Amino acid sequence: MEEFKIEGDYIELLALLKALGIAETGGHAKHIVDAGEVIRNGVIERRRRAKMVPGDQVQVEDIKISLK
Repeated sequence: MEEFKIEGDYIELLALLKALGIAETGGHAKHIVDAGEVIRNGVIERRRRAKMVPGDQVQVEDIKISLK
């Protein structure tokens, strides 16, 4: 499982996907979220601008990320 340190209180989901290199562009990030490919804390996350906070667990396909 990868770890990602958040600078500040939160990071929006689309920005997180781009920062991790999972999405190449903002449009690609939107497609990933809209397709239901993001699982946050065991639940599919479909909100593009969801505020991801330290302690969240995110999974996209076989990539697992723990936010710190």
